Amino acid sequence: SGQVVSSFEVINYSYLLVNYAKLMKFLSNAYVLAVLLFFALLLQRTFLQASYYVAIETGINLRGAIQTKIYNKIMQLSTSNMSMGEMTAGQICNLVAIDTNQLMWFFFLCPNLWAMPVQIIVGVLLLYYLLGISALIGAAVIIVLAPVQYFVATKLSQAQRSTLEYSNERLKKTNEMLRGIKLLKLYAWEHIFHSSVEETRQKEMTSLKSFALYTSISIFMNAAIPIAAVLITFVVHAHLTRKADFSPSVAFASLSLFHILVSPLFLLSSVVRSTVKALVQHACLCLGCFADAATSYCYFCLSVFSQPLKVVNRKRPAREEWNNYTSHTRRPINITEPDDFCVKITNGFFTWTPEGPPALSNIDIRIPQGQLTMIVGQVGCGKSSLLLAILGEMQKISGNVSWSSWKLLFCFSRKRGSVAYASQKPWLLNATVEENITFESSFNKQRYKAVIDACSLQPDIDILPHGDQTQIGERGINLSGGQRQRISVARALYQQTNVVFLDDPFSALDIHLSDHLMQEGILKMLREDKRTVVLVTHKLQYLPHADWIIAMKDGYIQREGTLKDIQKSETELFEHWKTLMNRQDQELEKTTIETKNVLERTNLRRTMYSREALLKDDEEDEEEATESDDEDNLSSVLHQRAKMPWRACGKYLSAAGILLLPLLVLSQLLKHTVMVAIDYCLARWTSDVFNHSPYSKIFSILCCLGIVLCLVTSIAVEWTGLKVTKKLHASLLNKIILAPMRFFETTPLGSILNRFSADCNTIDQHIPATLECLSRSTLLCVSALAVISYVTPMFLIALVPLAIMCYFIQKYFRVASRDLQQLDDSTQLPLLSHFSETVEGLTTIRAFRYEAKFRQKLLEYTDSNNIASLFLTAANRWLEVRMEYIGACVVLIAAVTSITSCLYSKLSSGLVGLGLTYALMVSNYLNWMVRNLADMEIQLGAVKRIHGLLKTEAENYEGLSLNELMNISWKDRGEIQIQNLSVRYDSNLKPVLKHVNAHISPGQKIGICGRTGSGKSSFSLAFFRMVDTFEGRIIIDGIDIAKLPLQTLRSRLSIILQDPILFSGTIRFNLDPEKKCTDSMLWEALEIAQLKHVVKALPGGLDAIVTEGGENFSQGQRQLFCLARAFVRKTSIFIMDEATASIDMATENILQKVVMTAFADRTVVTIAVSTVSANILIQTRIRNRILLTYKNKPSIPA
Repeated sequence: SGQVVSSFEVINYSYLLVNYAKLMKFLSNAYVLAVLLFFALLLQRTFLQASYYVAIETGINLRGAIQTKIYNKIMQLSTSNMSMGEMTAGQICNLVAIDTNQLMWFFFLCPNLWAMPVQIIVGVLLLYYLLGISALIGAAVIIVLAPVQYFVATKLSQAQRSTLEYSNERLKKTNEMLRGIKLLKLYAWEHIFHSSVEETRQKEMTSLKSFALYTSISIFMNAAIPIAAVLITFVVHAHLTRKADFSPSVAFASLSLFHILVSPLFLLSSVVRSTVKALVQHACLCLGCFADAATSYCYFCLSVFSQPLKVVNRKRPAREEWNNYTSHTRRPINITEPDDFCVKITNGFFTWTPEGPPALSNIDIRIPQGQLTMIVGQVGCGKSSLLLAILGEMQKISGNVSWSSWKLLFCFSRKRGSVAYASQKPWLLNATVEENITFESSFNKQRYKAVIDACSLQPDIDILPHGDQTQIGERGINLSGGQRQRISVARALYQQTNVVFLDDPFSALDIHLSDHLMQEGILKMLREDKRTVVLVTHKLQYLPHADWIIAMKDGYIQREGTLKDIQKSETELFEHWKTLMNRQDQELEKTTIETKNVLERTNLRRTMYSREALLKDDEEDEEEATESDDEDNLSSVLHQRAKMPWRACGKYLSAAGILLLPLLVLSQLLKHTVMVAIDYCLARWTSDVFNHSPYSKIFSILCCLGIVLCLVTSIAVEWTGLKVTKKLHASLLNKIILAPMRFFETTPLGSILNRFSADCNTIDQHIPATLECLSRSTLLCVSALAVISYVTPMFLIALVPLAIMCYFIQKYFRVASRDLQQLDDSTQLPLLSHFSETVEGLTTIRAFRYEAKFRQKLLEYTDSNNIASLFLTAANRWLEVRMEYIGACVVLIAAVTSITSCLYSKLSSGLVGLGLTYALMVSNYLNWMVRNLADMEIQLGAVKRIHGLLKTEAENYEGLSLNELMNISWKDRGEIQIQNLSVRYDSNLKPVLKHVNAHISPGQKIGICGRTGSGKSSFSLAFFRMVDTFEGRIIIDGIDIAKLPLQTLRSRLSIILQDPILFSGTIRFNLDPEKKCTDSMLWEALEIAQLKHVVKALPGGLDAIVTEGGENFSQGQRQLFCLARAFVRKTSIFIMDEATASIDMATENILQKVVMTAFADRTVVTIAVSTVSANILIQTRIRNRILLTYKNKPSIPA
C-alpha cells in the first residue's frame, strides 16, 4: 500500500510540474502578457474611478453639513456684527462658496496621504531592482528637489492668498463704485474712484505676477525634474556600470517608473499643504469665525423675574468710571399708565457692542396691548434701536424686558411670540411679489387683496410683466424705493401676528400714499383688529391717532403717555410738535392717488421696457452664430451647443499681442518635438548597447534643451495670461465707469459685479493654467499616437475607429459638462443668495420667528446644489472611465501590433519599448485633453461676457475744446434758462418731459413739486445731461450745457439725492474725496448739516471710520452727511432731490432755515413731495406741462 501511495505522489508531482511548465510557457507568450496587461489596466482604472467617486461624494456631503453649520451660526449673529463691519455678506459668501469647497476637495485628495508614500517607496525599490545603485542617484535627484517643490508650492499659496486679499479689496471698492455710480457721475468723481480701483488692481497685479512666477516655476519643475533624473541615471548607469543591463526592457521600464515617481512626489507636497489648510479652515469655520455671535440675543428666553444682571460699564472712556456715570432721567409726571401692556422694559440699558457706550440708557416704558403706540424723536435719537432692543437684537447691560401673553394678561412669557416687523430699510426676498407679501404664510385671497388695496399696490402689480407673480430682483432692483417700502409694509400687514412693529414706513412715500396707508392699513386693518402696533415715524401729523406716544431724545426716553397727557405736562414739547404739525397739509384730497399711480406706472413701464429691450439685444448677440433659420430644429441647436467658442478664444489670444502669441505656439511645438526626440534617442541607444558615447552626448544635449524649453513654455503661458488679464480689466473698468446711467438702471448690479469678480478671477488664474494643460495634453496625445503609428503603421487601421469614438465621446461630454456646470452654478446662486438675504434680513427673520422655515429652505437649496455637484462628478467619472478603457484598447492594439512587427518584421526591441511606453500614457493624455477642452470652453465664456460689456457705448464726455473753453467766461451766477426742453430716458422710449420753458434768476430758491413718478427727478437730471435731451436746451449763465464737457458741467453743480450714499473710509473722504477743502470748511459744512456734535463725539473726528454703506450711522444721519457733502462743493447751483425724506420735522425745519441763510446768494432747486418753505417758485408738472405760480408766504403746501 505504501508503494501505491508513493507512486500516486510521484504521479501528482509530475502532473503539477507539467502543468506549471505549461502555465509558465503560456504566461511567457507575449500575446498573453498583452491581454493580461489590458485586463489589469481595466481593473485598475475602474477601481480608481470608483474610489474617486466615493471620495468626492463624501466631500460633497461634508460641504453641505458645514454650510448648514455656518447658517446656524449666522442665525445667532448679533446685529452689531453686521452694522459695525465685523462680518460682511461678502465674507460669509466667501466662506460658503470657497472655503467649504476647499474642504470638499480635501476629501478628494485625502486618500493620497497614505497612498503616495507607499507609491514612492515601491517605485524606488523597483528602480533599484532594475538599475541598481544608479537608480538611487536618480531617485535622490527627485527627492532632493522635492523640498524645493514644497517651497515653491508654499510661496504659490502665499501669493494666492495675497492676491485674494487684494482681489477682495478691489471688489469691495468696485461694488461701492457701482452702487454709488449715480452720485459719482453727478459729482464728476468717476476719475477718483477709477484711480482708487486701479491702485488696488495694481497691487493685485503685483501679487498676480508673483503667483504667475511661482506657477511657471512649479510647471517647469514638474516637467524638468523627470528629464534631469532620467539623464543623470542613464548616463551614470551606462558609463559607471559597464556590465549592467541597459536593454530596452530595463530602460523603458525605468523611464515609466521615473514618470510614476515624480507625480506623487510633486502632489504629496500639495496634498500636505491642502490638509493643513483644510484643518485650519475647519477650525476657523467651526470655532473662530462667529465667536462674536449674539451673546445677548434671545435674552428674553430667560425668566423675566430673574435678578437684574450686574451693571456693566458703558461709559465711553473706561469701565471703572461707570459708577460716576449719570444717565438722563425723566422728570416724574402723572400720566395715565395702561393697565395691560404688551411689552414692558424696566431700567433698561442697551448697547451695540460689549465695549462700546450705551446706545439706550435708563429705558422704562410700557407698550399697551392692542393699541397704537408711536415713537417719535429727532434723527439718531435711538428710535430704531429701541425697536431692536425690544426684539432682543441689542446687547442688554441691565434691566428687564417683559412680554405679556395675549390670552392671559399679566402672564409673562419666557419667550416672545412672532412679531410682524417692517424695517426702515426695506428687505425683500428674491422671489415673487406674492411670496414677499405672504412670507411663508398660507395664502388668504380676501386678506391678500385687502392688504394690496391698503398699500396701494394694485396699480403697480397690474403693469408688472407677470402681475404679482413677477420675480423681484436682487434687493428689489426692479422696483422703486416707494414700491419696496410698501411691499415690506404689506408683508407686516398680511401676517396674523398680535404685535406689529413698523419702522418709519412713510419715509419713501408721498403724502397721499402715506395718508392712505395710515387710514386703510394701520388704523383700519391693525388697530381695529386690536393688534398691538408700534410705529416709528417723523410724520407728526399722525400723532392725534396714537393711543400712546413715546418721545425719545439722545438715547433715552424724554416723555411717555397719551397726547393729552403730554399736552398737560409738557406744554413746551407739545407746542413744538404743534408748530411742526401745522407745516403739514392734512387737507389734501386723496382722489389724486389714481393720478400718481398712472404716473408711477409710466415710470415702471420705462424700466421694464428697457430691461426687455436689453434682454432682446442679448438674445440677438447669442444668435449671431446661428446658421439655420429654423430655431426649433433640434439638430441645429445641438450643433451650436457642441461648437467650441473659437471666436472668444481668438479674442483672448489676440489680446496677448503679436509678439507673445508666436512665442507661445513655437515654444510649445519645439518643446514636445524635443521630448519625442529624447525618447527616440533613448530607443536607439538601448538598441545599440555596445556604443554608449555618441548616444549619451546626443541624449544629454537633447535633455538640456528640453529643460530650457520647459522653462520658456511655462513663462510664456503665464506671461500671456498676465498681459491679457491686465488689458481686459483696464478696458472693462474704463468702459463701465463711462457708461451712461441708463445702462446701470437696466442691468442688474450683480451681473456687472460678476464680470469684475468671477469672470476676472477666471481670466486671472484659471485660463492660463487650463491653456497650458490643454496644449500640453493635446500635443502629448498627438505625439504619442504619432510615435505608436511610426513604430507600428498597422496601428493606424485601429486608430480610425478609436478616434471617431473619442470624437463623439468628447462632443457628448462637453455639451453635458457645460450644462451640468451651469446647473451646478445655477443651484449655487440661490444658495448664496439665501445666505446673503438671511444676513441682510436677519432682524426681520428673527422678529417673525421664521428661523426654522429659513433653515428648511437652506436644506432644500443645499440638496439641490449637492445633487447638481454629484451629477457633475458622475459625468467626469463617466468620461474618465471611457477614456481609460479607450487608452487600454490603445495599449492592447499597440502591444499586439508591436509584437507582431517584432516577430515578423524584425522591429527593434528599443522601438517596441518606446511604443508601449507612449501607449501606456495615452489614456491619461486623452482624459486630460477632453477635460481641459470642456473647462476651457466654460472659462472662455468669461472672455465672451466681458467682450459683450466692452461693446457698451460710453457717455459723450466731449464738448468744446480747451481753447474754446478758455475764451468763455463762466460767471458762476446761477442763472438758468430752459428753452422748449424735451427729454427721454432712451431713444426708444417716450418723452418724460415735453416742451418745458422756464427762467430761474440767480440766487432764487425754487421748489419742484409733484406726485411720485411725475418727472421731478428727470427734470433735475436734465441739468447734468443724465437723460437724453432730444429737443430744446438748457442755458446756465449764458452757456449751452450741451456744448460743455460733462466733467466741466457736473463739477459746477451740486445735488443731494433721495437715497443717501456713503462710502467706506473716513468722514473726511466722504465729504471731500478730491481733497480740496480745509478742516475748517469741513467742520462748517457739518455744522450746517447739524452733524458737528455727532462727529466731534466720534473717535478721530473727521478721520472717524465709516463702514460700508455707512451702516454705522442711522438712515437720517446718512442723509445729513450727504447734505454736508453737497455744502462743501460751494457751487452756484444747488439741487435737493427729496433730500429730507428720512429726516425728522424739527431737523428739516432747521436745515431749511440754514439753506435760506447760508445759500442766500446761490440758486437752490428743491424737489419734494410734501412741503417747501420760504419765498419759492412752485413748478408743478401736470401731464407733461409746467405750470408756474408764484407764492410769497412762509409756508406753502405742496
